[in-house]
Amino acid sequence: MPVTIVNHEILAVDGGTPVRKTLLPYGRQSIAEDDIQSVVDVLRSDWLTTGPKVGEFEEAFAARVGAKHAVSFSSGTAALHGAVFAAGLKPGDEAITTPMTFAATANCVLYQGAAPVFADVSSDTLNLDPEKVAAKITAQTRAILPVDYAGHPADLDAILELADRHGMTVIEDASHALGAEYRSRDVGSIAHMTVFSFHPVKHLATGEGGMVTTGRADCAEALRRFRNHGISSDARQRQAEGHWHYEMVLLGFNYRLTDIACALGLSQLKKLEVNLARRRQIAARYAIAFRDQAGFLAPTVRAEANPAWHLYPIRLNLEKLSVGRAQIFRALRAENIGVNVHYIPVHRHPYYRDRFGYGSGGYPIAEDAYERLVSLPMFHGMSDQDVKDVIAATRKVVLHFAK
Repeated sequence: MPVTIVNHEILAVDGGTPVRKTLLPYGRQSIAEDDIQSVVDVLRSDWLTTGPKVGEFEEAFAARVGAKHAVSFSSGTAALHGAVFAAGLKPGDEAITTPMTFAATANCVLYQGAAPVFADVSSDTLNLDPEKVAAKITAQTRAILPVDYAGHPADLDAILELADRHGMTVIEDASHALGAEYRSRDVGSIAHMTVFSFHPVKHLATGEGGMVTTGRADCAEALRRFRNHGISSDARQRQAEGHWHYEMVLLGFNYRLTDIACALGLSQLKKLEVNLARRRQIAARYAIAFRDQAGFLAPTVRAEANPAWHLYPIRLNLEKLSVGRAQIFRALRAENIGVNVHYIPVHRHPYYRDRFGYGSGGYPIAEDAYERLVSLPMFHGMSDQDVKDVIAATRKVVLHFAK
């Protein structure tokens, strides 16, 4: 795909003409008429929530990822909370996770009164480093929460081996990784529990929504009760059986996903393969365009992984640039490329600093990566021209600031 190099032009941030006339976001949902009709059909039905679409979506999703059970939730965060509950975490327990993630991954441990413990990441994928995890295990460790950063699966076999050796549960945060493969296995069928998100910028959108997949019937049962106030049956089940009696058997939450959202999820699930193929095509075009770029490092893909490409995070080679990440970010935004940064390491957020006393230096790989990271636009609705614009603008800005 030919791309014009415009490094001699004046940057838009300095008053030049931007590469694009309108802003291209880093992510965006794709909703078609059939998606809309699926929602309209539910709005005209008898059930807006706890109805038949919930079970249909869960069954179809479980089949797609090769899991025995799938339990839907009102958000990815609610799904994480449910998984930590099902793993039995309680006050006094610890769970090891990565600082290179959205805060919800660690927050869900706190929701159960347990303590999140961070371990540093691998320098190539920015996924949780199993050796660093091993060094953090104590007698209180009950779970490991690896994150499939940007859609690249974590080192799941090594993490599961560690967990099995110490009797711990692995809760894989695959919010970025629906459709990814690890050693020819589908993400969602590998860890003890796997959590997905259906936020609009993800591969499958339900507005808000999440799912936990598992091979364990006991976990699935705990998840279903936890998302429904701790009640042992749901309204549709009671109506079908013709009785009113129900019992609350544990302290749960209202984390149910509606039939409206599940209908949209079912419609979107049918397009997942096409969406994945498009994201992988965009990633391949980026990789070719940026392979000889000295100003930054494109994402690494390990031989055993087939990423799902939720994000396309580059890492700036600041030693070869005359400015820092903030100026590169502003310059790309001025070119109407809606870059973002994923993520501020969790331990750097004020809440974690104030509560746990975290400072800088404890997780050098994650902290160094954060200072360099910029997420380029990556979503399946991007046109070929959008991809060309991202490549042209990135080259334009980085070459302008090259030493």
